[in-house]
Amino acid sequence: MAVSVTDSGSGIEPELLGRIFEPFFTTKEVGKGTGLGLSQVYGFAKQSGGELQVESKMGDGTTFTLYLPKVEPRPVVARPPTGAEAGRPEAGRRNVLLVEDNTQVGEFARQLLADLGYAATWAPNAQAALQLLHEDASRFDTVFSDIVMPGMNGVELGQEIRRRWPELRVVLTSGYSHVLATGGAQGFELLHKPYSIEALSKALRTRH
Repeated sequence: MAVSVTDSGSGIEPELLGRIFEPFFTTKEVGKGTGLGLSQVYGFAKQSGGELQVESKMGDGTTFTLYLPKVEPRPVVARPPTGAEAGRPEAGRRNVLLVEDNTQVGEFARQLLADLGYAATWAPNAQAALQLLHEDASRFDTVFSDIVMPGMNGVELGQEIRRRWPELRVVLTSGYSHVLATGGAQGFELLHKPYSIEALSKALRTRH
């Protein structure tokens, strides 16, 4: 089965076509898009055994075609875990405090954490995260926070956590080139956006 959607926009530049399905990739200005829409459709197509293809011509618009297989019901066959499935956390390290001000990005990250076997509590900003930690920091094993946020940023949050709860692990993430280029993680473990589920699993399991 194939479903095609065509627009009459300006088209996509050829050099960008290879990146449009990457999580967090967007050509929109900061605050105008998350870069998750096409990556989610692409992920759905792949998980369903299908494909997502794009054809675009500058000045003539773009066509996306979603191909989905027609299949007969079949029994589920158990298989050994591979990749991210093999990287599930051991018992006692399953609770993550996720700090992300963007709703779509936060939901995306929370779903990845759930797929990895983590229970994620989502805080929309650093102050909300500190309040949750003040109430009961012992319930969390790791804080996974974006760096660039309104108010207190992720590095400042990490420094406050390090001061008040030194046993709590902090992993930061950012896709902003100026943050990455200037070593903006300030000694905290840094996961670059866009990240895969395998990279997220490795970052959460690595101990320094």
